[in-house]
Amino acid sequence: MPRSLSNPTAAYQPKSPVAKPKDRDPVASGQRDAAFNRAASHNYFLTDRFEAGVSLRGTEVKSIREGKANLKDSYGLLKDGECFLLNAHIGPFSHGNLMNHDSLRTRKLLLHKGELRKLEGLTRQKGFTLIPTRLYFRNGRVKCELALAKGKQDWDKRETERRREADKEARAAMARSQRR
Repeated sequence: MPRSLSNPTAAYQPKSPVAKPKDRDPVASGQRDAAFNRAASHNYFLTDRFEAGVSLRGTEVKSIREGKANLKDSYGLLKDGECFLLNAHIGPFSHGNLMNHDSLRTRKLLLHKGELRKLEGLTRQKGFTLIPTRLYFRNGRVKCELALAKGKQDWDKRETERRREADKEARAAMARSQRR
């Protein structure tokens, strides 16, 4: 016999609470950079960019997911046909134990042989070096973006700042004129 809709208590069926799927961390899903080197574009002219894999330990990956990576004073080094990342600070994992990693250890960068040969030729030119600009996740793996960089002088930095200010003022003037 069907339930009567005239009886409100008989028609009420409590709905089971639907668990909302938990959104994935934006760093882990690759939507946001795990670490970004802001000082790189200020101190260097950045030209060519390369994507390299990073050889890491498990606690280092977990620390990067927590946002404990810093690339401020780090640089890349080519030695014996291999590329290494030096001075990149990856803080210790919060739930690590005695096997936790050293925060400033040298890490190997994974590049193709053709890319290594190209980088070796480019870095032999006077004044060029390899600077990591950002760490990010792609398909669950940590990647490092390396940029070929040449150091800026103080007057170069002032010129860049002037150009940035002029562009900002021009955009503001255009926005003001469009509002009218």
